[in-house]
Amino acid sequence: MKELEAVLIAFREGTHCEAAVWGSDGRSAPTVIARSSPKVQMPDLLPDEPGQSVPTNFSTQIVTRVPSVKKIWLTVGPCDPGYSPEDRHIKLLMPVVSQFTQAALEVEHAATELAERYEEINLLYTIGEILGRTVTLEDAAATILTEISETVGARVASILVHDARTNTLQAVAALGVPKSEIPPISADDVSSVSARVFRTQHPLIVVGKGVTFGKESPYGRGEMLSVPIMWTTPSGGMPLGVVNLADRRSRQPFTAGDQKLVTAIATQIGTAIQNARLVSASLDQQRLLQEMSLAHDLQMKLLPSTDVVSPEAEVTARVVPAESVGGDFYQLFKLRDGATGLMIGDVSGHGYRAALIMALAMSASAIHAQNFVNPGKMLGALLNSLREELDATEMYISLFYGVVDPGKGTLTYANTGHPHAFVISEEGTITRLAAVNPPLGMVDDIPNMASLSWVRKKDLLVLFTDGISDARNGSDQRLGEERVLELIRENRENDTRIIVDRVFKMLEVHTRSLPSRDDLTLLVARS
Repeated sequence: MKELEAVLIAFREGTHCEAAVWGSDGRSAPTVIARSSPKVQMPDLLPDEPGQSVPTNFSTQIVTRVPSVKKIWLTVGPCDPGYSPEDRHIKLLMPVVSQFTQAALEVEHAATELAERYEEINLLYTIGEILGRTVTLEDAAATILTEISETVGARVASILVHDARTNTLQAVAALGVPKSEIPPISADDVSSVSARVFRTQHPLIVVGKGVTFGKESPYGRGEMLSVPIMWTTPSGGMPLGVVNLADRRSRQPFTAGDQKLVTAIATQIGTAIQNARLVSASLDQQRLLQEMSLAHDLQMKLLPSTDVVSPEAEVTARVVPAESVGGDFYQLFKLRDGATGLMIGDVSGHGYRAALIMALAMSASAIHAQNFVNPGKMLGALLNSLREELDATEMYISLFYGVVDPGKGTLTYANTGHPHAFVISEEGTITRLAAVNPPLGMVDDIPNMASLSWVRKKDLLVLFTDGISDARNGSDQRLGEERVLELIRENRENDTRIIVDRVFKMLEVHTRSLPSRDDLTLLVARS
């Protein structure tokens, strides 16, 4: 609060009266946040209601409660001889103090949220490493369990995996209790918390004596967090098991944030377990290739539904993966005041590392898009989050991120090496949104931002990756960017779903169903 302290010092120089701000989290005694000089003492009585003033033990001091989520007080006085504190002093300082304290709370909240999401990113990175190695199911589970337990501070934990042959949940890894002491649990056991979580596919925080009975007794007394381990398939989610956490080091109860964190990564845990199962089942090369294809499909499940930005925007997006694991992706954000954020990216290279970078970029961008209005600064923040991973893997990402604000009639964007980004107007004019910055990860500079006008419900934003323009037929002829744009221009008045369908129909006719050499990604938006 150095800036606030500077304001109070300037106030003292102008009014000849001291000023101070005090604060408390409600659990401890108030302490000084900022003051004009060390000689200002805290009054013996502090008012409870915002805006309320009370007399103090110092006759030359006024104290009042600042409207704030936390308990904050403002005092004025004592003053130099010949001067005295007045209500107008309080009225002068109150808006300034309120603004500073509110800004501090927002920064604290943002830091907390970022820290929580960063834990998720770190955990996702660890699981991604497991996905890239040939490991046994026990090794994968033990590594994952250690990471989760350290994140939430649990002394006792286990991963139970469903055995379809016996319809039981069996411990494959445990911390704080020998694995041999955790008995198999029937998936149909009505008294078991783990079995219930597995059947319902919903996490539970269980408090009290119910945890100490029956098959959950190894987890001790008190409270347990139980979360289903899911594997996402094309037909929906399939439960693979349960992760149980208990006996927190902090002695604090599990929170909704803990539940949210563990639930958010449950699919990745399931992917790692399923990956370990596939690898251990067969070392046959064809089976490993099938596993890579499965991993790619699972990564595609991270892509958001276009419904997340409706009704403000009409968006249709489609990603058709190639045979190998890749890094194409798109991301959508519903922003303030009816604005919509749209992103498309292509990670260099293929394989598990590219898929991991893709997942990290999507997770981190979800945080930064809400914190940065400027698209260039948003991509700069994303680069800071991914810098270590990009340097370690020697990869980079071509990215386009645009913010459509139909209320203001603008499209602002930043483009780091993505060649296929266009706006098609109602009249059919095609404007290329040039890639003036190199791909993310090649340089440390913050990407530039550009802006152009946007006609509401008329203009089309068209984004696609080079897999579409580079699609080749049996004679090795490219489809080409011009044919794609001309088809979209001719169909510009249709729904975005129809436009995307017709582009992929043209691809099918051109390639005659030959296997694609690269991922095919297309996004068309109207807002």
